[in-house]
Amino acid sequence: RQDLTDEQKWKAVIAAYDLAGVEPRKPEKLESATPGRSLLGFARGLAPDTAWAQAKPAETPENLERGKKIYAKRCLACHGDKGDGRGPVAPYLNPRPRDFTLGGYKFRATGSGEPPTDEDLFRVVTRGIPGTAMSGWTTLSAEERWLVIGYVKEFSEAFKEKGTVVTPAREPSASPELLARGKEVYKRAKCWECHGETGRGDGPSAPTLKDDAKDAITAANLQKGWLVKGGREPRDIFMRFSTGVDGTPMPSYADSLSEDERWALAHYVASLQTKEEPSAAVVLRAARVAGELPAAPGDPRWQAALRLVMPLAGQVIAKPRWQNHAVDAVTVRALYNERAIAFLLEWDDRFKDVEHRPGPGPELRGSTYPPIDLSKAREEKLRDAVRLQFPVTIPAGPERPHFLLGSPGQPVALWHWRADLNERGGNGVVKERGEGFQKPVAELPSQAQDVNGKGNWAEGRWRVVMTRPLVAKDPTTDVTFAPGRLIPFAVQAWDGANGEKGLMMSLSSWHFIVLETPVRASAWLLPLLGVGVVGLAEWWLIMRVRRTD
Repeated sequence: RQDLTDEQKWKAVIAAYDLAGVEPRKPEKLESATPGRSLLGFARGLAPDTAWAQAKPAETPENLERGKKIYAKRCLACHGDKGDGRGPVAPYLNPRPRDFTLGGYKFRATGSGEPPTDEDLFRVVTRGIPGTAMSGWTTLSAEERWLVIGYVKEFSEAFKEKGTVVTPAREPSASPELLARGKEVYKRAKCWECHGETGRGDGPSAPTLKDDAKDAITAANLQKGWLVKGGREPRDIFMRFSTGVDGTPMPSYADSLSEDERWALAHYVASLQTKEEPSAAVVLRAARVAGELPAAPGDPRWQAALRLVMPLAGQVIAKPRWQNHAVDAVTVRALYNERAIAFLLEWDDRFKDVEHRPGPGPELRGSTYPPIDLSKAREEKLRDAVRLQFPVTIPAGPERPHFLLGSPGQPVALWHWRADLNERGGNGVVKERGEGFQKPVAELPSQAQDVNGKGNWAEGRWRVVMTRPLVAKDPTTDVTFAPGRLIPFAVQAWDGANGEKGLMMSLSSWHFIVLETPVRASAWLLPLLGVGVVGLAEWWLIMRVRRTD
């Protein structure tokens, strides 16, 4: 499109990202197209001729009625028919759905306490809010999203006033000096009190946080960029520092920190994001090592091992179903030697829970999901835990046991590490057997217990090592590990502070581990021998030609 200016091209690119509900990756700067303005200022100031803005209909009574119908079909279940956040599924959600009648919105480009712009609302409806029940509604057309936004605004008088859009002068580029300054601001502004020294949401104030409705709230884990609710780029983080997150303990720093300090802080917070993010990869490769396997999580040999970051979801297959899971990713590594195999499992957990005094099972009240009371402290004490799952018999074909505790006639072995057992100083693992989620999990007899486990918690993260001989004590109850075979495995996890026990847990689907086969010396010698033979043949031919000449 040579007929378009650079500015028009960039507007089209950003509008396409908005329509798709995808967060754009930041180009360095757009000075050539927009002198003196960063992508943030550009995106916030999209001209009305962009694609999504063209779809915005007039707020007429007819269009409000159309928006009401879309709301009733897509939004009412959570936000309620009155827009007060008290829909029929609201008692089962954490965090609670937004109460539109209050006119307070978290993710805005406007000042603290001010109503959002229409573009702010469109951006949230399009992209959703990661880590919550608010999904991105790209299944609706841009016009339908605008229609439902027009109706939602009718719930509050706040939109009679216009907020002031925060427009930064210029976004600086990241540099070691800027990050060092941001780290100093992070300490001085006491961000660590809620978010922790490393940003995992495990600060000393984290257990006491509540929102304006007096419901318990968690500090964001800044290392999990894919879950940063308002956007993970420095420009998005800068906006949160500038506007605050209304209704939560996260204030605006517009009056207490200069714009330069907020930019430095935003770049530093963005630098905390881990590279260990869940992906579509499903195969874990275990390398063979000489000598003893690492038995401790802190053994430096683990850092050289290949990792697999497994995404976990809430268990919503069997009641009590659980969609408010806390553990959304587990990083797994594995090493083996001639006798045994060892696994290292790591996951973020804000609080160390090593007691287990469970109360009665959840009251389902006619639902398959347990209701959640966010206004009261939990009385029962529940442990943190993780479990590795393997089919007892590796299937020859594509059919496998169910990834939730196996199937009748297709049992699974379960290596269950428990923080309370670990805290007592002994072996933290109990081996169990599952034959389908319809049956209770059974602990195996002592003669079959051959998995050792040890874990430690530090700075908001559990690291657990589990070790077992390649061949189980009782091969009829557990998998046999052999190099070169694809062996299915799955992971389940519990966060005690989140009220998780029994089937109220996080879980993965089946992934695979393969023990890499060591390369034999002959694999190297034969190619070298072939190269040598070819080289000799060429030398003989050259010498023969020379003698002929």
